[in-house]
Order: sequence, then C-alpha cells, then structure tokens
Amino acid sequence: MSEHLLLGVAAIIVLGVSAQWFAWRLRLPSILLLLLFGFLAGPITGIIEPDVLFGDLLFPVVSISVAIILFEGGLTLRLSELPKVGDVIFRLISVGALLTWGLAALSAHYIVGLNWPLSALLGAILIVTGPTVIGPLLRQVRPKGEVAAVLKWEGILIDPVGAVLAVLVFEAILEGEISQVPAAIAFGVLQTMFIGVIGGLLAAGILVLFMRRFWIPDHLQNGVALLLAIGSFAISNLLHPEAGLLTVTVMGLALANQNWVSIKHIVEFKENLTILLIGVLFIVLASRLQLADISSLGWSSVLFVLVLIVVIRPLAVLVSTFRSRLDGRSRLFLTWMAPRGIVAASVASVFSFELAEAGHTGAESIVPLTFLVIVGTVLFYGLTAAPAARRLGLAELNPQGVLFVGAHAWARALAKSIQDAGFRVVLIDTNWQNIVAGQLEGLDMHHGDALSEEVMEECEFDGIGRLLAVTSNNEVNSLAALRFPEVFGRAAVYQLPFGSKNVIENLQQKPSHLRGRFLFGAQTTYRYLLEQWQNGAEVKATSLTQKFTYQDWQNMYGDRAIPLFLVTERHELSIFTAEDPPLPRSGQTIISLVLTNGVIADNASDL
Repeated sequence: MSEHLLLGVAAIIVLGVSAQWFAWRLRLPSILLLLLFGFLAGPITGIIEPDVLFGDLLFPVVSISVAIILFEGGLTLRLSELPKVGDVIFRLISVGALLTWGLAALSAHYIVGLNWPLSALLGAILIVTGPTVIGPLLRQVRPKGEVAAVLKWEGILIDPVGAVLAVLVFEAILEGEISQVPAAIAFGVLQTMFIGVIGGLLAAGILVLFMRRFWIPDHLQNGVALLLAIGSFAISNLLHPEAGLLTVTVMGLALANQNWVSIKHIVEFKENLTILLIGVLFIVLASRLQLADISSLGWSSVLFVLVLIVVIRPLAVLVSTFRSRLDGRSRLFLTWMAPRGIVAASVASVFSFELAEAGHTGAESIVPLTFLVIVGTVLFYGLTAAPAARRLGLAELNPQGVLFVGAHAWARALAKSIQDAGFRVVLIDTNWQNIVAGQLEGLDMHHGDALSEEVMEECEFDGIGRLLAVTSNNEVNSLAALRFPEVFGRAAVYQLPFGSKNVIENLQQKPSHLRGRFLFGAQTTYRYLLEQWQNGAEVKATSLTQKFTYQDWQNMYGDRAIPLFLVTERHELSIFTAEDPPLPRSGQTIISLVLTNGVIADNASDL
C-alpha cells in the first residue's frame, strides 16, 4: 500500500513538472499538457487516485496551494501601473464580473439545462481567470502597452472576487434561499474586503518590520514569508469563507510596493514554488475526473463554451472599457484573453463534491463542465492570442531587438549595425554626452540607471528580446545581468567578460548564475574592445553565400576580425558567445569588428 502511495505522489510531481517543460519546448500552453497528463494518469490508467492518496486532506491542500499562487501573483503587482488603467481594472472586476456571472448563469440554464441554483453557482465559478493561466500566456505573447498590466491585475484580483461570490451562492443553495443571494453578496463582499485588506496589510507589516530589524536570518526569510501567508490565509478563512484569498493577494501587493526591505529573494522563491504547485494542482484535479462524467457532456456544453468566448467575454470587456483611455486595439485584445484556470477548477471540485453529498441532483456535472471550459478557453486563447496580438500590432512572438546597457562610442557602433540590419535597439546610459551622441546618430536612447525601478517602468521593451551589458564596469554589467532575467530570461542576458588574460579563468571567474553569458569571446573585455576601436577597427556586415563561405571569411580576415552577431535566413539575430558561438552558414550575414589596418591586438591589459 505504501509503495502505491509513493508511486502516486511521485507521479504527480514528475508529470506536473515534465508537462510544463514539454509545453515550453513545444511552445504550447502548459495547462493543456497538464490537463492531458492528469487525464491520462487518472481516469485512463488509474496511476493517480487523489482521493485515495490524500483523503480528507485533498481540498485543504488545494486551498493552501491556491493561496500561495495568489500570494505570488500579488508580489507582481505595481501600484505605479494603476493611474493609467486603474478605472478599467476596477470595472472589469466589478461590472464586468457581475455581467459575466449573469450571462454565464443564463447560458448554463438555457443551453446546458442546469437548474437555476446550479446555473448561478457555475456562473460565479467561471468569473475567475487567474494568474496560473494569464501569467504563462502573457509571457508567451508579451503584449505591448497598458493591456498587459490590465490583464495581469484582472487575472489576480478577479480570483478572490469570483471565489467569494461562488461561496455566497453555494451557501445560499445549501440553505435553500437563492432569492436572498443579492443581499448576501453585498454583505459578504464588505466582510471579505474588510478582513482581506486588514489581514493582508497586517501580515505584510509584520514581515517588513521583522526583516527591517533583522529579526529573521536570511536563510529563514522565505520560510517566515510563507508562514505569514498561510497563517493569515487560514485565519481569514475562519473569519469568513474564502476571505483568505484576498488576504494573501493584499499581502503580496503590499510587499511588492514597499521600499523598506528587499523582497527579491522571496519573489524568486515564490515563483519557483508556484511553478511546482501549478503542475501538482492541475495533475491532481484533472486526475479526479471520471470517464462517465466526461462522456455525459453533449454538444450543448461545447456551445456553452463558445458563448463564453464569443459573446460573454466581449460584452463584459466592451462595457468595462467604455470611454476608457484604452485604444480600440487594446480593447479588442482584452476580449481575446479570458482563460479559466486553477481557482475555477479547485472551487468547482470542492462545491460539486459537497453539493453531491448533500443530495443536489446534477451537482456532479459542475466539475466536468468547468474542466471543459478550462480546456476550451485555454486551447482557444492559447493558440490564437499570439497571432491576434501580432495582427493587432500589440506583440511580437519572438522579439529579436537588443537592449544595450552602456552607450559609449563602440557600443553605439554595434547598436547601429544591428539597427541597420532591421532590429530594434535601445541604449541606456547615465552619461548625457553619450545620450546626445546616440540621438544624433538616430538611435533610441534612454538616460538613467539600468538598475533602477524607473527604467523598468518607463523604458518601452517592445520588440526587445535580449540584453547586452557592455559598460566599462564589470560589477554594473553583472548586476544588470542579474536584474534583467525576469524580463528576458537568463538565456537572453549577456555581458562582457571580466579582465582576465587566461581564457579558462575568465570563463570560471564567477559562477554562471551570478553573471550573464559572456559576449563574443573569453578575451573580449571592455578594455580589449576599446583598444581595437581606438586602433581603427570598424563594424562591418558581410553576407555569406555558397561561393563565399564562413571559411572564406575567416581566410580573408584572419586575425583582423572578431565575429559579433549573425543574422539568419529567417531574420533572427544570433550572438557570438564565449561558451557556445553559432556556426555561420551560407545565406546568413555576419556582423564583425574588423581592424582595417593591421592585426587585431593581443588581449589588452586588465581593468
């Protein structure tokens, strides 16, 4: 028996993580593979039986996991985003949510045939979208402008709203007083807001106070943050059902917008934990589905999903964005992003089970209907959101542009060569002379400190997909390489090598997780490139053909050239690195630093 339990728990973790990895490799929405893996492991093969594995702990574990996910979502919210889009966000989670609830309930009753109480409950459950599905899609699509902030805020804040509404409807169904739902909702929302806001601010305040006074050692800060999040969630839920979701969201929001202590390590820990929890939750909940329940769903259920996508979401967005500052393209894209996620699945699983235990006919159909909505909306939005965003001019699927940290003379020459090849470049520098010189050369310049919050908020990264830290200061380059993986990913963050004459020592001077990928070669330090530039080196672009190959290029320039960039046949930009340089082929263009008179010098003196 214990071996079976061990196999089941191990299978949940293995399938949850591997599904997300395969989805990343295949560029598919991760939730689709998570649901598929869970379905195969549950009703198809019987490898995973969540009710046997967890027993009565199943739903408490699910609830705590959802709380941690929402806490992590709150840590990503910035109040500085609200002045421009705060009115739209408020209307989406209030007027838009109520409109979605009403129309979804009507559709569930007249299309699927549920009775009115269950229709009202299903409509409330399907209000939520959630960070578990919105976050991955936003990372995949990377929409421009304010629409990304709107979707992120809506996805996080709508979860407590939908969960509380579903709880109130559920309680009314159990008491048989569905006619009293409107008054119960008003009173319940006020209670939830009071408990959630006070509890979240109090928990965040305690953590900040303890960290500011160094009452928590560094190695326990993540643990204490998790302790306070789960503790405040549980206490708030005792005071009012589902108020804990708002509590942890407010706690994360408060921590993210304070300046007294650094929480970067907490954010990183919660991001990693959330990835694991998302995988586990979807595998567990999908494996609880029964084949009989799935087979009982007819074409009316498919029509119900289509109505949610084609009719209800567009109407809710149009009403919520009426006379707002958003342009027509952004409003249209908002109608294209309302996938349902883990909160809808978990709430539906809990309420369906309890209603079925209480003897409510038809309650068993809530879970398969909810999962059908999750699969249908994730499939539709996951496969169409990126093309729609590109068609609307709001996103670029695989941005190839480059952000330069450092705008001295040879950095501007490199940036100009990339811009001339058809890619967007942005340069950041604190030196006004470099900024003015770059503007005169037609480059997109930004004055400021690349490590400051203002740059992250003010600099437009549309079309930018990687960072090149090329300042004269190795520490600044390394800090920039640590700062921007959250924007571009670690694989797209580069910096100049340190000042070591020994190639192996240069590559191993600092661990890879404390620096970016080394640019160009192990010896191409700032001082080295500066000396070549002062000796008359120029940036040149050379087209490779079958008659003039890369070998011919090497034979032509020999020691007089350093390969920098490669423009592929598909108009993608590859960067030469010390560890893993690309292999140029015919049909591609190589951009290099060439010394027109003489030979590229030996490695310059260390900085």
